[in-house]
Amino acid sequence: MATRIHVRPEMLTWAIARAGFDLPEFVEKNPKVAEWIDGKKQPTVKQLENFSKKVFIPFGYLLLPDPPNEELPIPYFRTNGGGSDKIHINVYDTILNIRQRQEWLIDYLRDNEFKKLDFVGRFNENSDVETIVADIRRELNLDEQWASHFATWEEARKHLANTIESIGVVIVFNGVVENNTHRPIPVDECRGFVLVDEIAPFMFINNSDWKSAQMFTMIHEIAHIWTGESAGFDFKNFLPANDPIEILSDKVAAEFLVPQKSFLEMYTPQKGYQAIARHFKVSEIVIARRALDLGVISRKEFFAFYNEYSQREFIKKENQGSGGDFFATANWRVSLSFAAHVKNALNNGQLLYRDAYRLTNLKGDTFSKFLSTQL
Repeated sequence: MATRIHVRPEMLTWAIARAGFDLPEFVEKNPKVAEWIDGKKQPTVKQLENFSKKVFIPFGYLLLPDPPNEELPIPYFRTNGGGSDKIHINVYDTILNIRQRQEWLIDYLRDNEFKKLDFVGRFNENSDVETIVADIRRELNLDEQWASHFATWEEARKHLANTIESIGVVIVFNGVVENNTHRPIPVDECRGFVLVDEIAPFMFINNSDWKSAQMFTMIHEIAHIWTGESAGFDFKNFLPANDPIEILSDKVAAEFLVPQKSFLEMYTPQKGYQAIARHFKVSEIVIARRALDLGVISRKEFFAFYNEYSQREFIKKENQGSGGDFFATANWRVSLSFAAHVKNALNNGQLLYRDAYRLTNLKGDTFSKFLSTQL
């Protein structure tokens, strides 16, 4: 006879709500859970394990007398609501996952006597936008017209990401929790976040976002690193939250990617956004935002275009096929610079394979093939 475990009903209902499920709908689909909540029966170990997987929670949490105090390790800013600690469970779990990678890398780099990155926290919220932009350009060795030298925005994005990683910043591109395609990260909940550290800063880019808009998020997060402030953000309607660092980072990203002088020289109402976007290798929505910021279009015009562009991109995404090369995707999800540190740690006996699997979300032969073919 299977052993049954006593679980407080309050822990069950908390776990269901934490995962973002509607309680009546959840118990209708899982009638046994209703019996547990009502106290008519208790779950077996296997049943509780299955339940914990459905609600994305560690098994042991369900055996606690009260819900644990789960706090975000970073401020989280919403365009329409300022700072908030209530976020989508898939975003929350991704932040914790990236934070675990960062904690390991910090220890590894310190143990191997890597130096601190002197650009972290170099400026503050009162610093001049153009001064910050110029400093970022110097550090990345990119001039104002760098993007125009590439034929496509894909090439420009790849070059920008590689350049940022070359100075010691780890970038993770992903649109799901780890490798779980059943747990997407909604773009309207999270465009990205950055975990600032003086030796191992990490940034996360939601890969489900418009591809050519991701460069804006990268530079927005670089600005956070330059001011020494970790944060997550939804960046709804492509507008910043009402926070000094968010507003400053937004201005830095705009000036870095689309310099005001160059934009005004190119812009005419007749030309439209597409040609200008093609020159700077950013999305049309970034160009529209720049036009709004510089006063050449109204907010009404911007939101009208934003809605039209969103619908156009949605249709384009719906028509795209799924799939793709797993290992090419893994390059972005893991970060090749991070994977290189993992590989070196394994070779030096500073990391166990089981921990390497956990850090990369890759296991066994898949992990070995990734290291051998991608690095």
